[in-house]
Amino acid sequence: MKACSAIVHVSPALGANFTQYTAEFEVGGELGSTHVQRFMFVIEGGVALEVEGKSNALNSGIRESRGEILAFVDDDITVEPAWLHNLTSVLHGSPWAGSGGRILPPPGFVPPGWLALNGPRNLGIALCAQFDFGAKPGELRDAPFGTNMAFRRGMFAKYGDFRTDLGPRPGSEIRNEDTEFGRRLMTGGERLCYAPAAVVYHEIRPERVRKEFFLAWWFDRGRGAVLENSAMRGVRQILRIFARAVPTTMLWFFTFNPQRRFYRQCMIWYATGKIAELRRQSRWPDDGAGEASRQRGNA
Repeated sequence: MKACSAIVHVSPALGANFTQYTAEFEVGGELGSTHVQRFMFVIEGGVALEVEGKSNALNSGIRESRGEILAFVDDDITVEPAWLHNLTSVLHGSPWAGSGGRILPPPGFVPPGWLALNGPRNLGIALCAQFDFGAKPGELRDAPFGTNMAFRRGMFAKYGDFRTDLGPRPGSEIRNEDTEFGRRLMTGGERLCYAPAAVVYHEIRPERVRKEFFLAWWFDRGRGAVLENSAMRGVRQILRIFARAVPTTMLWFFTFNPQRRFYRQCMIWYATGKIAELRRQSRWPDDGAGEASRQRGNA
């Protein structure tokens, strides 16, 4: 079986207290089979790697790791038994370029009445990067999230690194660095596997269970959608987004069901984020730095 490296992104707050950056051990019992695997703790802003921003940290982890299969996970999750084995074993001797596992709220979490975690108004993506298509494995139609995904090392050589103009960094909470990479592979004709047996539970801090957090998250997601898609430019795009947002705004105004009402409010903030980023780009055209970052990502 091929060696794997698990790259764990550690946030700046936790990284300041982290003393062990890598740990190599014989995996057994809870984490998987008995072959040697390596965990690379990527400390954002840490002394060991001296990088800022999540994408830079992940790209540093890719360069420092040794495995042929690279698994990615965040520092605020807990895993089910055999998680790493279940996430990576599907990539051995198969046509899959990568895989994505299930990401769930912690057992026993009860959402407030205004928050839906299933159905058409599901907002779990903002709460805990919820990624759940049921218990049946198969081919992914949506890109996996960085909280629980794995790729063959060769995919980074072929398609480039995570884009550094995306992903949380000092002064910005715009994300999309993980899903953009997955979509880049899928656009290139690669196939990604859904591995439902690879389950992680995402910690939910109290500040996340606030409407203000969700609205800010969806606003930044709208900005990230524009940054990711270089074709989304110009006044016409602003008018299209505005035209689609008007009916949603009217429906939100006359909606009284708390889950439906808040979902529509989030979609309005999402559209507003897109418009804000399009306006920002029209005022300050790309100075070359953003394009250079996109080119490095697509190298």
